Amino acid sequence: MRHLRKKHKLSLPADQRKAVLRSLTNAFFKAGEIKTTLGRAKAVQGEVERLITLAKRGDMHARRQAAAFLYEKDVVKKLFNETVGNLKTRQGGYTRLVKAAPRRGDAAPTAILQLVN
Repeated sequence: MRHLRKKHKLSLPADQRKAVLRSLTNAFFKAGEIKTTLGRAKAVQGEVERLITLAKRGDMHARRQAAAFLYEKDVVKKLFNETVGNLKTRQGGYTRLVKAAPRRGDAAPTAILQLVN
């Protein structure tokens, strides 16, 4: 039984879903915020929160776990050195999800995912 194991599947096979989440997370840490569909934003939010918690730990094992998920080494450095400095005292809730206007063309609900400062 899959009780309490909810996962945003995004109507994608597992390998494609993982690639989308990794690339969106990478883009999020580069820019500090991303604008995407609501479903993808909700799925990425959990990954971002998990990686920030790893960065708060700050040890070598946490750095290697983050590097295994993120694509670029400079993004890992930025996460551990700059991003986590502002969030060291927070106990959680590092990101904010703001709903935006529907996307033009297919009217998909969009959202902006940003860091809380």
